[in-house]
Amino acid sequence: MARNQSQSTAPSKPKDVKRDPVASGERDACVNRAASHDFFLLERYETGIALRGTEVKSIRAGQANLKDSYGLVQNGELFLLNAHIGVYAPGAQFNHETQRTRKLLVHRAQILKLHAAIQQKGLTIIPTRMYFKGGRVKVEVAVAKGKQLWDKRETERRRTADKEARDAIARSRKS
Repeated sequence: MARNQSQSTAPSKPKDVKRDPVASGERDACVNRAASHDFFLLERYETGIALRGTEVKSIRAGQANLKDSYGLVQNGELFLLNAHIGVYAPGAQFNHETQRTRKLLVHRAQILKLHAAIQQKGLTIIPTRMYFKGGRVKVEVAVAKGKQLWDKRETERRRTADKEARDAIARSRKS
């Protein structure tokens, strides 16, 4: 039996070709702002991350948080602990645990470098940002050394002095 087509097929408006800025890699999905405040970031590495389908959709929706997370090298593999990826509402029974341990995907040589770095006293692995690159989720991790309170004050003083200098230069250009 043939189907009646009562709707007209008028040409619709052209769709916006530009994708979501998070999905296209123009904007970070998640940034750990506390990392640069609490740590000196020494070396940075780009890693992949093993995720489930609903986790990727939650990250696209901006429901990820890296604030209290850290990296751990165990049995020659790199893991991300305490990273919070929110529940994807339409996921129903296929949803994931929000704070499960996730495996980070890096080359073995980089794992050996990271393992050697964190063997030194006071160094740790901290994720700094999560973003999309080529349709895949990437996590930037950094080897970091904790800041003392006086280090944080010095950083703030330096930042304020730089801002005042930039403002003074801008004022002098205007007049």
